[in-house]
Amino acid sequence: MSTIARMRLINDLKNFNNCNESNIFAMPKSNNLFLWEAVIFGPEKTLWEGATIKLLLEFNDEYPNKPPTVKFITQMFHPNVYSDGKLCLDILTNQWSPIYDAYTILASIQSLLSDPNPLSPANAEAARLFTEERKEYEKKVKECVENSWKI
Repeated sequence: MSTIARMRLINDLKNFNNCNESNIFAMPKSNNLFLWEAVIFGPEKTLWEGATIKLLLEFNDEYPNKPPTVKFITQMFHPNVYSDGKLCLDILTNQWSPIYDAYTILASIQSLLSDPNPLSPANAEAARLFTEERKEYEKKVKECVENSWKI
Protein backbone atom coordinates (compact mmCIF):
# COMPACT_ATOMS: atom_id res chain seq x y z
CA MET A 1 0.00 0.00 0.00
CA SER A 2 1.25 3.42 -0.93
CA THR A 3 2.38 5.53 1.99
CA ILE A 4 1.50 8.71 0.09
CA ALA A 5 -2.05 7.50 -0.56
CA ARG A 6 -2.46 6.34 3.03
CA MET A 7 -1.24 9.66 4.47
CA ARG A 8 -3.46 11.63 2.13
CA LEU A 9 -6.52 9.56 3.05
CA ILE A 10 -5.79 10.07 6.75
CA ASN A 11 -5.61 13.80 6.06
CA ASP A 12 -8.89 13.67 4.08
CA LEU A 13 -10.54 11.89 7.00
CA LYS A 14 -9.26 14.53 9.45
CA ASN A 15 -10.68 17.24 7.18
CA PHE A 16 -14.09 15.55 7.31
CA ASN A 17 -13.92 15.29 11.09
CA ASN A 18 -13.06 19.01 11.37
CA CYS A 19 -15.70 20.13 8.87
CA ASN A 20 -18.91 21.66 10.15
CA GLU A 21 -20.81 20.63 7.03
CA SER A 22 -23.96 18.80 8.05
CA ASN A 23 -25.12 17.39 4.73
CA ILE A 24 -22.11 15.35 3.58
CA PHE A 25 -20.63 12.50 5.60
CA ALA A 26 -17.96 9.91 4.82
CA MET A 27 -15.77 7.43 6.62
CA PRO A 28 -13.76 4.29 5.89
CA LYS A 29 -15.76 1.09 5.71
CA SER A 30 -14.76 -1.73 8.06
CA ASN A 31 -11.43 -0.13 8.94
CA ASN A 32 -10.36 -0.18 5.28
CA LEU A 33 -8.84 3.24 4.64
CA PHE A 34 -9.12 2.71 0.86
CA LEU A 35 -12.89 2.01 0.84
CA TRP A 36 -15.21 4.72 2.13
CA GLU A 37 -18.95 4.85 2.68
CA ALA A 38 -20.55 8.24 2.18
CA VAL A 39 -23.94 9.85 2.61
CA ILE A 40 -25.06 12.99 0.84
CA PHE A 41 -28.31 14.68 1.72
CA GLY A 42 -30.20 16.17 -1.20
CA PRO A 43 -29.63 19.92 -1.48
CA GLU A 44 -32.40 22.13 -0.11
CA LYS A 45 -34.78 23.79 -2.55
CA THR A 46 -33.97 21.27 -5.29
CA LEU A 47 -35.73 18.19 -6.64
CA TRP A 48 -33.39 16.11 -4.49
CA GLU A 49 -34.28 17.85 -1.21
CA GLY A 50 -34.89 15.28 1.51
CA ALA A 51 -32.97 12.48 -0.21
CA THR A 52 -30.48 10.37 1.74
CA ILE A 53 -28.03 9.23 -0.90
CA LYS A 54 -25.44 6.55 -0.17
CA LEU A 55 -22.21 6.12 -2.12
CA LEU A 56 -19.01 4.09 -2.08
CA LEU A 57 -15.62 5.62 -2.81
CA GLU A 58 -12.78 3.25 -3.63
CA PHE A 59 -9.30 4.76 -3.55
CA ASN A 60 -6.20 3.09 -4.92
CA ASP A 61 -2.45 3.33 -4.30
CA GLU A 62 -2.13 6.13 -6.84
CA TYR A 63 -4.43 8.51 -4.92
CA PRO A 64 -4.24 11.56 -4.92
CA ASN A 65 -2.64 11.43 -8.38
CA LYS A 66 -5.53 9.30 -9.64
CA PRO A 67 -9.19 9.77 -8.65
CA PRO A 68 -11.15 7.23 -6.67
CA THR A 69 -13.89 5.12 -8.19
CA VAL A 70 -17.23 6.45 -7.00
CA LYS A 71 -20.51 4.56 -7.15
CA PHE A 72 -24.00 5.35 -5.95
CA ILE A 73 -25.50 2.65 -3.73
CA THR A 74 -28.83 4.45 -3.68
CA GLN A 75 -30.84 3.90 -6.87
CA MET A 76 -30.60 7.07 -8.95
CA PHE A 77 -32.44 8.51 -11.94
CA HIS A 78 -30.13 11.22 -13.18
CA PRO A 79 -28.69 12.17 -16.58
CA ASN A 80 -25.11 11.72 -15.35
CA VAL A 81 -25.52 8.44 -13.43
CA TYR A 82 -25.25 5.05 -15.14
CA SER A 83 -27.69 2.28 -14.24
CA ASP A 84 -24.93 0.50 -12.27
CA GLY A 85 -24.46 3.57 -10.02
CA LYS A 86 -21.26 4.89 -11.58
CA LEU A 87 -21.29 8.49 -12.63
CA CYS A 88 -20.12 10.70 -15.43
CA LEU A 89 -18.36 13.61 -13.73
CA ASP A 90 -15.42 15.39 -15.31
CA ILE A 91 -13.46 15.83 -12.08
CA LEU A 92 -13.35 12.03 -11.75
CA THR A 93 -11.90 11.62 -15.22
CA ASN A 94 -10.25 14.15 -17.51
CA GLN A 95 -10.45 17.11 -15.10
CA TRP A 96 -8.98 15.31 -12.08
CA SER A 97 -6.47 17.18 -9.95
CA PRO A 98 -4.60 16.03 -6.83
CA ILE A 99 -5.93 19.11 -5.04
CA TYR A 100 -9.36 17.45 -4.89
CA ASP A 101 -10.02 15.53 -1.71
CA ALA A 102 -12.84 13.26 -0.59
CA TYR A 103 -14.91 16.21 0.59
CA THR A 104 -14.62 18.19 -2.67
CA ILE A 105 -15.51 15.07 -4.65
CA LEU A 106 -18.69 14.56 -2.64
CA ALA A 107 -19.57 18.27 -2.69
CA SER A 108 -19.21 18.22 -6.50
CA ILE A 109 -21.47 15.18 -6.70
CA GLN A 110 -24.02 16.89 -4.47
CA SER A 111 -23.93 19.92 -6.77
CA LEU A 112 -24.34 17.70 -9.84
CA LEU A 113 -27.61 16.35 -8.44
CA SER A 114 -29.45 19.61 -8.99
CA ASP A 115 -27.34 20.81 -11.92
CA PRO A 116 -27.04 17.87 -14.33
CA ASN A 117 -25.26 17.99 -17.65
CA PRO A 118 -27.69 16.43 -20.16
CA LEU A 119 -25.15 16.99 -22.96
CA SER A 120 -22.89 14.34 -21.43
CA PRO A 121 -25.43 11.68 -20.49
CA ALA A 122 -24.74 8.44 -18.71
CA ASN A 123 -28.48 7.79 -18.67
CA ALA A 124 -29.96 8.78 -22.04
CA GLU A 125 -33.57 8.43 -20.85
CA ALA A 126 -32.99 10.69 -17.84
CA ALA A 127 -31.25 13.24 -20.08
CA ARG A 128 -34.12 13.16 -22.55
CA LEU A 129 -36.77 13.58 -19.86
CA PHE A 130 -34.76 16.34 -18.20
CA THR A 131 -34.67 18.36 -21.43
CA GLU A 132 -37.98 17.38 -23.08
CA GLU A 133 -40.43 16.20 -20.39
CA ARG A 134 -39.46 17.90 -17.18
CA LYS A 135 -42.59 16.87 -15.23
CA GLU A 136 -41.91 13.18 -15.92
CA TYR A 137 -38.26 13.65 -14.94
CA GLU A 138 -39.34 15.32 -11.68
CA LYS A 139 -41.73 12.43 -10.96
CA LYS A 140 -38.92 9.88 -11.36
CA VAL A 141 -36.57 11.93 -9.16
CA LYS A 142 -39.27 12.15 -6.49
CA GLU A 143 -39.54 8.34 -6.56
CA CYS A 144 -35.76 8.12 -6.04
CA VAL A 145 -35.94 10.55 -3.11
CA GLU A 146 -38.71 8.52 -1.46
CA ASN A 147 -36.89 5.23 -2.10
CA SER A 148 -33.71 6.70 -0.55
CA TRP A 149 -35.43 6.67 2.84
CA LYS A 150 -35.72 2.88 2.82
CA ILE A 151 -33.03 0.94 4.60
